[in-house]
Amino acid sequence: MNRQRRADLLLVLVTGFWGVSYLLMDRCLTQMPPLSLNAFRFLVAFGVLGLIYLPRMRRISRATVRYSVIVGLCLAAVYICCTYGVLYTSISNAGFICALPVVTTPLLEFVLTRRSPGRRLGISLALCTVGLGLLTLGDTFRPALGDVICLGVAVFYAVDLVITDRAVRHPEVNPLQMGICQLGVVGLVMLLLTLLLEEPRLPQTPDIWASALFLAVFCSGIAFVVQTVQQQYTSASHVGLIFTLEPLFSAIVAYCFAHEVLGPRGYIGAVLMMLSLVLMELDVPALVRKVRKKKQEIGK
Repeated sequence: MNRQRRADLLLVLVTGFWGVSYLLMDRCLTQMPPLSLNAFRFLVAFGVLGLIYLPRMRRISRATVRYSVIVGLCLAAVYICCTYGVLYTSISNAGFICALPVVTTPLLEFVLTRRSPGRRLGISLALCTVGLGLLTLGDTFRPALGDVICLGVAVFYAVDLVITDRAVRHPEVNPLQMGICQLGVVGLVMLLLTLLLEEPRLPQTPDIWASALFLAVFCSGIAFVVQTVQQQYTSASHVGLIFTLEPLFSAIVAYCFAHEVLGPRGYIGAVLMMLSLVLMELDVPALVRKVRKKKQEIGK
């Protein structure tokens, strides 16, 4: 197995972890306040991975520390929005809306660099807007509070991805060290907010302990480090396309374990959102030209 295929498969696994995480968050929130859950999740992830990679965590450069703090603050905002969003909307809705950074990231890059995003982004945004409306707007044409909060994930994670992309290209930044250090930054921010705004609380039952630990070790620690490291070995288009599977995984998990069923309008909206995400990352005209060229070669 070549390095790129291995990286793609690992990123699919990461996406699966994130798809499962919405159900686990929903369960953990029955016993833990949102900020307490995030503090537990990221501090445990940082502790476990810090111990595993302790020999490689020595001699961290200033650039790595600086970018870890910046990316960690963005990630903290992402998970504040994500956790409170799951608290006030369905697991399926949260999974689809939180996948929107695939579309919002190119928009942010356009704002920062003034590079034209092209017609494909415009079509994707139109499909995504219609799909989001069908998925989240009820009979009163008002989105749930959690749907609006989840939109913050799309904004803050787009900022996170743009900064991370610049960071890993910096010659003095170690991607593995940054991936682990950012977990510590998020954990400390969440702990501080918990002490200020909530009553800290740990899981009370074995099943919630298991869910919280899985969130910490697999959905946070392993997932973010694997993402940071493996993105060096595959293309950006592959990564973006793989991450569009996250809402699909979350919807399947919600259906199988939480018995969530969308209405016909919701399913149409979900399909349109998935189509917009795939269209954003898949160059359909180039793919068609490639298929035609192969057919012509076979015909000869």
